[in-house]
Amino acid sequence: MKLSHLMVMVVLAVLAGLAVGMGPGATPGEAEKDSKEWKAVERAVLDYCEAFYEMKPEYLERSVHPNLHKFGYYRKTADEPYRKMYSDFDGLHDLSKVWNKDGHFGPDAKKEVEVFEVLDQTAAAKLIGDWGIDYMHLAKSKGKWMVMQVIWQTHPIVDAKPAQKS
Repeated sequence: MKLSHLMVMVVLAVLAGLAVGMGPGATPGEAEKDSKEWKAVERAVLDYCEAFYEMKPEYLERSVHPNLHKFGYYRKTADEPYRKMYSDFDGLHDLSKVWNKDGHFGPDAKKEVEVFEVLDQTAAAKLIGDWGIDYMHLAKSKGKWMVMQVIWQTHPIVDAKPAQKS
């Protein structure tokens, strides 16, 4: 991924954060949360998540735009630095076919969705899955909500070692 694409993603993430925090609709009413559009955004995010848990790439095909940009930070232990990871639609599609092949993530795997805002053409949401936290921008494409951008990281790891006295 080119640096310019990364910069665009970062700027969009910041602007979306500002819009969510200060813009109209930042605190949606119950009627808005129950709207057809709100539920469609939530469904697109769940399809993204469930594609990996259930190894069903067809879920990605119906919920993730082919021009997807995904960037994130990954690490296994608190002692290692985060690694930057980039992906696109094709990479995710291939990964969804094998990600849960060992069956580590069953029907009770974490999939919490928080939709921040839904406008007429764009939406912002957060997904907490067993692998980490994903922030997503969605757009309406041919009348359907599609994930366009994802920025994510693995769950923060708290160092369990006691602090050393100096």
